[in-house]
Amino acid sequence: MTNASQSSYSIEFFPPKGPKGEARLDDARARLAELGPAFFSVTFGAGGTTRSGTLKTVKRCMETTGIPAAPHLSCVEGTRESIGEFLDNYKAAGVDRIVALRGDLPEGMDRPAGEFAYANELVEFIRERHGDDFHIEVGCYPEYHPQAPSPAADVDNFVRKVKAGADSAMTQYFYNADAYFNFCDEAAAKGVDIPIVPGIMPITNFEQVSRFSAMCGADIPRWIRQKMESYGDDLESVQAFGQDLVARLCERLLAGGAPGLHFYSLNKADPTCWLWRELGLPTQDTASAANG
Repeated sequence: MTNASQSSYSIEFFPPKGPKGEARLDDARARLAELGPAFFSVTFGAGGTTRSGTLKTVKRCMETTGIPAAPHLSCVEGTRESIGEFLDNYKAAGVDRIVALRGDLPEGMDRPAGEFAYANELVEFIRERHGDDFHIEVGCYPEYHPQAPSPAADVDNFVRKVKAGADSAMTQYFYNADAYFNFCDEAAAKGVDIPIVPGIMPITNFEQVSRFSAMCGADIPRWIRQKMESYGDDLESVQAFGQDLVARLCERLLAGGAPGLHFYSLNKADPTCWLWRELGLPTQDTASAANG
């Protein structure tokens, strides 16, 4: 069993759009920073949609909170020159952690258009260019990537990323703990020994989560879907059930040895703050008391 105080807990944002989005993220980030996460991560959009905002958001995270921030870096349309420029800018900004991903293919594209076809090639490039300057996170899918030809092929792809130089991994979100533990066992059987941190998606808007899940291949078990649908427009019941469901999932993951949790905040503070405190995860205050 993993000791909660020794685990890594992190929180993900996406670059905001417009002044209102920036103000909402500023408020959420200030509240989430009080939890004392190990780091924030910031997503990187396909087709240039949010790429210009990732560095800005990362720098603002670090400047306003003092907490490390890890930009997501996608290689799906990148060249060695363009990705090298991103890496150099991140290093100059004081970034020491990168989330290296293939990235989602833009609509209408059936294969990567850049110089790198897979995330393991991106990991190799980062190591070649910057050595150990960055802690490299990679992604994985406990329920297997929706574009993988088979579960075995998806696990092998993850192993290639680890062998290329990844230091740790964070997963796509899921609601079936057995899928996570099974994936970890499969990876361990192939020699993977890096931390694999579960991705956690709070449920406050079931329709929204359903849309996300359809796009990314995350399974919503039938019993959960039917329970949620039975509440209809009773938003209070949906949120109460969603909170309890995800909290119990997190408890099972940590009790089973998960080396931490990575929360998808969707630029909102309340769901992650509630889960953090419900689970009794360490905060800035508890860390200060322990060190004092």
